Amino acid sequence: MPRFAANLSLMFTEVPFLDRFEAAARAGFDAVEFQFPYAWPAHEITARLRDLSLELAMFNLPPGDWEAGDRGLAIQPERRGEFQAALGLGLQYVDLLGATRLHVMAGVLPPGADVAAARRMYVDNLRDAARSAAARGIDLLIEPLNRRDNPGYFLHSTDQAADIIADIDAPNVRLQFDMYHTQISEGDLATRLEAHFGLVGHVQVAGVPGRHEPDEGELNYPWLFRLLDAWGYGGFIGCEYRPRGSTEQGLGWMRGLG
Repeated sequence: MPRFAANLSLMFTEVPFLDRFEAAARAGFDAVEFQFPYAWPAHEITARLRDLSLELAMFNLPPGDWEAGDRGLAIQPERRGEFQAALGLGLQYVDLLGATRLHVMAGVLPPGADVAAARRMYVDNLRDAARSAAARGIDLLIEPLNRRDNPGYFLHSTDQAADIIADIDAPNVRLQFDMYHTQISEGDLATRLEAHFGLVGHVQVAGVPGRHEPDEGELNYPWLFRLLDAWGYGGFIGCEYRPRGSTEQGLGWMRGLG
């Protein structure tokens, strides 16, 4: 049976962020994840995780200026100092929150940018970050995002991610396999998941194409969950979807798996 983590950036938005931890625990989750915790004091988050006996599955490194269109800093040579500062803040939150996985967003490739130079910078930044993370027992995650929702995003396929992980050659750099993004970008989902299963450090789900609960759309999630069980996946499955209505009322899909 999969272990599900509620993504508190998208779920339980009926209440303020710090109240979503209790809402998730009441709904039956024993783990959570979120995108960016940096607007809240780490000790406030830590207290809720501790008091509710919730495990933290993962969160993201600071992405730069999100409102200005940043989706990570790791591929941009001229912003290496900003990336290093973001890494420092992310690792500080890792230490305080007790997380063991940190997603490093690649970034959007500017028009006319040198693709080869961006890739070299990405590999160099991840290799350096992996050393700092390894000293803390942390896995770094990289996640291909579909370019329909994220135009120009550098990392957009599982094969591309696997090649980059091979070049970095660090055991704590892993693949974040988001079934929603992969289905939109590539399709042939089960075959791609099996091909890269040895690299997978985290899985996320959402219905395709609407990014709602995984009980609608073109993917047979119960079958995919059985595959993960059969292959021995022991990590979390992050529920990174936008509920169609009330989060609580939309959880029938999960309860029906038991």
